[in-house]
Amino acid sequence: MGVAGFDVKLWIAQGFGLGRVPIAPGTFGSLIGLLWFALLISLGHWLLFSFGIIAGFFVSVWLCGAGEKILQQKDPGSVVLDEITAMPLCFVGWIIILVSDEGHWPKLEDFFGARSWFLSVGIFAVFRLFDVAKPWPVKQSQSLPGGWGITVDDFLAAIYVSIVTGVIWLAKGWLSHSS
Repeated sequence: MGVAGFDVKLWIAQGFGLGRVPIAPGTFGSLIGLLWFALLISLGHWLLFSFGIIAGFFVSVWLCGAGEKILQQKDPGSVVLDEITAMPLCFVGWIIILVSDEGHWPKLEDFFGARSWFLSVGIFAVFRLFDVAKPWPVKQSQSLPGGWGITVDDFLAAIYVSIVTGVIWLAKGWLSHSS
């Protein structure tokens, strides 16, 4: 516990306080996750991007678990660091597509430029859908103890988003070659 009841671990686990909003805190956490993704993609190298995702995962496990203990609730809705840290993983499928098509690490405007922002909005929406619907094994992963159960379900949902992105890209290629 910090100064006068303020706990830094809880504040970070709650998305720097944004998770305390009364409506759709997970959605607001996911919005911060877009900023985390933008920072990681701007680093300009797949190794730094990957390290950021892995580090984010373990920090989320630790701090979300701490938030659960502090609040004495199982997977409290205000704890949104899991959504924040999972968001960059949602874009891995698209990153792979861009690197394979263009031969270089993508830039921020590849995701948030005038010709692409709507695709990022779609990825955001599909992540929120999978995070809420919790298809197998996303829901089952919530039974993991502490911060593991809080974090793993969001990372699994993010993996689903990347897979969907890849399937859509492949289907688009198949359709364009069959006509």
